[in-house]
Amino acid sequence: MAGIYIHIPFCSTRCLYCDFFSNTRMEYKDSFLSAIIKEIELRKDYLDGDSIDTIYFGGGTPSQLSAIDFQKIFNMVYSTFTIKDDAEITIEANPDDMTDEYISALQYLPFNRISMGVQSFNDKDLRFLNRRHDVAQAIRAVCTIQEKGYDNISLDLMYGLPGQTVADWEKSISEAIRLNIPHISAYHLIYEEGTPLYRLKEAGKVSPVDENVSLQFFNTLIDRLTEAGYMHYEISNFAKPGAISRHNSSYWTGKKYIGIGPSAHSYNTGSRQWNISSLPLYIKGIEVNAPDIEVEMLNNNNKYNDYIITGLRTMWGINISYILTNFGRKMQDYLLEQAAPAIDRGLLRREGDKLLFSREGLFISDSIMSDLLWV
Repeated sequence: MAGIYIHIPFCSTRCLYCDFFSNTRMEYKDSFLSAIIKEIELRKDYLDGDSIDTIYFGGGTPSQLSAIDFQKIFNMVYSTFTIKDDAEITIEANPDDMTDEYISALQYLPFNRISMGVQSFNDKDLRFLNRRHDVAQAIRAVCTIQEKGYDNISLDLMYGLPGQTVADWEKSISEAIRLNIPHISAYHLIYEEGTPLYRLKEAGKVSPVDENVSLQFFNTLIDRLTEAGYMHYEISNFAKPGAISRHNSSYWTGKKYIGIGPSAHSYNTGSRQWNISSLPLYIKGIEVNAPDIEVEMLNNNNKYNDYIITGLRTMWGINISYILTNFGRKMQDYLLEQAAPAIDRGLLRREGDKLLFSREGLFISDSIMSDLLWV
């Protein structure tokens, strides 16, 4: 089984913090649609005929496209690949796009999962982040989606914002729980270089929150959602039973996927590929049957490191015997030797044949994973 990711780069405005590839120039829309439809045809053999278990429209803001636009894409996807009957098919959306009319139009398409970037249930936070919606619009969008029969809903929330208190954060979490959202992704605000937010920090106009406050935010998140019946199945992701994101999980469990659209990444177990991060150059390359794609061939060391980085961040952890079988005794011994200090400090725990993060380890997961990588 494999997955398809389709990157829709269009946004009506750019959020303060965003470093994903996006573009506000909707005049490119028609030529972009033609390009991704053609790219699907050009790269139809990339997945070696594997059936498709998940399709994910990410962005940018996919909800900037119309139902007719999506139907054109789906026509090519379904005529090119074998799509499983129970495939998980997700659209990312902004709350202000999810009107009654728009959701009604989506109901004629194969979408069965909706992921909305709410970020906060506090209007002050939303204004700071330059989001287009307010809290009332977000709640209204969720209720309308549910009334239309969609129950597989995910919300993105964000914490660690300047001026945000733990009480503010708990209010956002509580509102998501009250709305009976089955899947929640929660991310700490990051000051990515090149973003407006980063420039504000460099100018001394905003400051990152204190590390101890960040830890309070994270612990509050885990405690509240665990109490409400959510599984903490990945560092930033929580799900009620049966609502784990199959698409995102495929990234962390090493399944194949193809990325369609500018800046989209692909993986087929032997290599990683990524499309150029330029809308006009992406379109031009597809038009002349020469997609502008960079390729990284993966060796044994790359594959070991990928397994550590992706597997350890999940509740399933990494399997020590898998390391022995796939990478040999030398790498297994190296892993156990490198993991020993973190185990002694209570940051990693060994359960039978698995290594997993403790809660304390999750908060400094990047540094711990770095110590386990083969260099």
